Amino acid sequence: MAQTHSLFSTPFVVDQLQSEAGIAALRQVIEAEQARDAAGVSISNLGGWHSNTQMIDWGGEAAKALAFKAMQLADAYTQDDKSPQESRFGWVPEMWANVSSKGNANQYHTHPGSYWSLVAYVDDGYDGDDDPSLGGHLQLLDPRMPMVRMTAPDLRVKEANGVPQVSEMSIRPKTGMIVMFPSWLQHAVRPFQGQGTRISIAINLTPGLKAQGST
Repeated sequence: MAQTHSLFSTPFVVDQLQSEAGIAALRQVIEAEQARDAAGVSISNLGGWHSNTQMIDWGGEAAKALAFKAMQLADAYTQDDKSPQESRFGWVPEMWANVSSKGNANQYHTHPGSYWSLVAYVDDGYDGDDDPSLGGHLQLLDPRMPMVRMTAPDLRVKEANGVPQVSEMSIRPKTGMIVMFPSWLQHAVRPFQGQGTRISIAINLTPGLKAQGST
């Protein structure tokens, strides 16, 4: 009988921020920075406000605590093959904020040069409404580009359990949720149709060798 094997899985991690006070502090510093720099920048965002990428500097202790949480997650899901028990690598974080209102979205993109990327939701903007038509979902795209260019796009490969593989993962944000995925994975945000304001924080983690003798 034929046997099915799987190769090269693509992980993503979903966790939850536990401190309501920390989430409130993040909101406060983001609102202050938006008031200071209302223009922001435009990168992958389609509308909305995108801060500069120096949130580690202007975000205070709340931003540093979130960066530490992100680095803990990355450590838990990464192994240094030459030093499995104690990695020789630490993480250099880059962080920014996004504020979205009705109709805003983010186009598909990757984060070249980083290893892990994360998004944390300070406010999902749904105001408690579970209606799926409000959109704003985080989308993770199958990285095997030939799959989307095959001559029969309606066909899908089955998993060992007989379930067809997905080509795009959709995650509905929730206040306090944090999602981590490889930085090379294409991701986007569907147009947000909620009545509230979506506030999220993006983090890139780049590996760097620790100084000799550091822990």
